[in-house]
Amino acid sequence: MLFKQQAWLRQKLLVLGSLAVGSLLYLVARVGSLDRLQPLCPVEGRFGGARSQVELPLRALQFKRGLLHEFRKGNTSKEQVRLHDLVQQLPKAIIIGVRKGGTRALLEMLNLHPAVVKASQEIHFFDNDENYAKGIEWYRKKMPFSYPQQITIEKSPAYFITEEVPERIYKMNSSIKLLIIVREPTTRAISDYTQVLEGKERKNKTYYKFEKLAIDPNTCDVNTKYKAVRTSIYTKHLERWLKYFPIEQFHIVDGDRLITEPLPELQLVEKFLNLPPRISQYNLYFNATRGFYCLRFNIIFNKCLAGSKGRIHPEVDPSVITKLRKFFHPFNQKFYQITGRTLNWP
Repeated sequence: MLFKQQAWLRQKLLVLGSLAVGSLLYLVARVGSLDRLQPLCPVEGRFGGARSQVELPLRALQFKRGLLHEFRKGNTSKEQVRLHDLVQQLPKAIIIGVRKGGTRALLEMLNLHPAVVKASQEIHFFDNDENYAKGIEWYRKKMPFSYPQQITIEKSPAYFITEEVPERIYKMNSSIKLLIIVREPTTRAISDYTQVLEGKERKNKTYYKFEKLAIDPNTCDVNTKYKAVRTSIYTKHLERWLKYFPIEQFHIVDGDRLITEPLPELQLVEKFLNLPPRISQYNLYFNATRGFYCLRFNIIFNKCLAGSKGRIHPEVDPSVITKLRKFFHPFNQKFYQITGRTLNWP
């Protein structure tokens, strides 16, 4: 009887020991992953100003993400938010465009940085007269909660092409950082068309072929009245912005490269925003099923962009593509000259 009790006790101890070892290994792995993500994040006390370094532990920032998620669901009190020194700040950087250039991907990837907090929805404050009339305080309250040392970023691609927006943003903050993500103009125009086409098909509506919209049937020239074509004439829109902001306040992101090699593009943005380098290859992994890079925030939480991203484009007459690229070429050359960044566009 005593022998059976001893055997039973040894077995229980062995199980408990295995559990303890397993827990220890898990903690070691988790700490290791946090080390790869840079546990301490020094950020500037004032964005773009003299450096006043503040140490923000990554674990605290990860907890903050969960806290804010609960707060948005109404599960956290305002007192808890106050205790954690959370505030709603006006954006210190805005992704102003371009539509179908990769604005959502850029915003989500920048949100990997522990010093960045993103506005989840497009606010459409500066391009919508009704929203703009509600005032800057309404806009601020649309921003996510953050620590005072973090920077808030929002994106609304319509800002880039809307005439009133540059002056309105200038009145809010004349020193704001402006991000423009662009793709090869013809590819972007076809992507723009594809999104509209999908929306029409969901409503069982018919829609013209891309060729009929992009080319004027009377003159056989490129139809500059077609919005998808006009949006891709980047230099025309940028010149309007340069009446209010110097070129140094803009950063051009290569949207085509962000798809294939996201890390170098993100590192350039970190530098432009005066952020310490924190986004690494660990945070980005290629999903072969989706055909795109997905995001790894930590050992537990991964995220891929919505399935609506990366739509398959319809086939377009090669002669139309050639005509469009020839049309965009001089505008592209001027865009390179103004921005100081040459892109590998045909």
